Amino acid sequence: MKSKLLIGAMLLCGNIVFAQVDDPVVMKINGQPVSRSEFEYSFNKNNSEGVIDKKSVDEYVDLFVNYKLKVEAAKEARLDTLKSFLNEFAGYRDQQIRPAMITDADIEAEARRIYEETRSRIDGNGGMTKPAHILVMVKQKADEAQQKAAKERIDSIYNALQNGADFAELAKKCSDDKGTAANGGELQWIAKGMTLKEFEDAAWALEKGQMSKPVLSPAGWHIILLKDKGNFFDYDSQRADIVRYIEQRGLREKIIDNKLDSIGKAQNTTAEKVLEAKRLELEANDSDLRNLIKEYYDGLLLYEISNRTVWEKAAADEAGLVAYFKKNKKNYKWDAPRFKGIAYHVKDQADVKAVKDAVKGLPFDQWADKLRKTFNNDSILRIRVEKGIFKQGDNALVDREVFGVDTIAKGLKDYPIDAVYGQKLKAPKEMTDVKAQVLADYQDTLEKEWVEGLRRKYAVEIDEEVLKTVNKH
Repeated sequence: MKSKLLIGAMLLCGNIVFAQVDDPVVMKINGQPVSRSEFEYSFNKNNSEGVIDKKSVDEYVDLFVNYKLKVEAAKEARLDTLKSFLNEFAGYRDQQIRPAMITDADIEAEARRIYEETRSRIDGNGGMTKPAHILVMVKQKADEAQQKAAKERIDSIYNALQNGADFAELAKKCSDDKGTAANGGELQWIAKGMTLKEFEDAAWALEKGQMSKPVLSPAGWHIILLKDKGNFFDYDSQRADIVRYIEQRGLREKIIDNKLDSIGKAQNTTAEKVLEAKRLELEANDSDLRNLIKEYYDGLLLYEISNRTVWEKAAADEAGLVAYFKKNKKNYKWDAPRFKGIAYHVKDQADVKAVKDAVKGLPFDQWADKLRKTFNNDSILRIRVEKGIFKQGDNALVDREVFGVDTIAKGLKDYPIDAVYGQKLKAPKEMTDVKAQVLADYQDTLEKEWVEGLRRKYAVEIDEEVLKTVNKH
């Protein structure tokens, strides 16, 4: 697949858009040009503030060339045609471009649309009310006596109100709705559908300043005083909340999708082509964006080819790892002896010897499976074991029994008998004793050999004069 990260002339909606002309080629890798801006982008990113091992431009050239050589190898292997690669790259690329499709005006238009839809629905359904209430709660499973007591209490409060008692004061003293009682029983403005139907029916039947008779709802008895009523709030008072709602619900993506579809229909094309045109426009005017996308494209290829050629290959090559260890055994030393074995805890004294007999003569990597099948079968745990290659300080029991350290090894409550079994080593004897280090070294060797082969295979041309202008133009 040819890269669509165009640097030269770009066709955009019938017009020719040219990239910056002051972006000379700094090198060619297998005939593929690398612009100065791309090299600068990579160099500056990898030598930014906080990077410990900073490189000079000349030092960085070799690293960059090796990186590009591997990308060329990935292309030759046609990894850039894999569906998985194409999908992942397209997803990342589009996520860099999509936000540029939306403007403040688009957000404003969506906020207005949401507002008008909400206003129309609420006002068409009776508008809004601002009630206050006094609640005498009735439990769902209240018996007859409890229900009677609640009715008598609400009637008493209602009679007091009828005789001139202050609603807010009685709400503070008598209402079981403690959330509103402190505020004289006042609720926020509500629309239909926000509270209990029995409460709503009574509240919407009142006029401003009017008080209801006791009303029964599933929550209990209410006396409702209508403080105010009216239509939905004005737009300006709601705008900030609506914009916050748009951000929290991820509605930007929906706005972008709708805009792409709308533009596509207007131009008799597809949303994908509209987005592609926007990408070409942005890349033509923003070298950092262009190089960011190019970096991701190359990075995906680099990861996949490196995984196949070095990382996974080395990890799966057990014979190669063993041979590498034998050839370079003198490079693998420990600064102090290690104990290769197990520290274990048992319930019965007889199991101390049984454990040793079970693993004696077996390869070390089979010990754990053998012990599990022999002693911890059928959900009955006879032993507790820690297996590994221990240095002094890793395990208190090993320190005491193997390294002769005067320490207290805390036993396990249900497994009071402690023991160790294994071998004390001055240096690694097998590749598996230092496998992580051998694997890393083997991978490094494979990578060096690979890069040397790529250097012989692909031509590398560097324009030294352009290189001198990096970060100086």
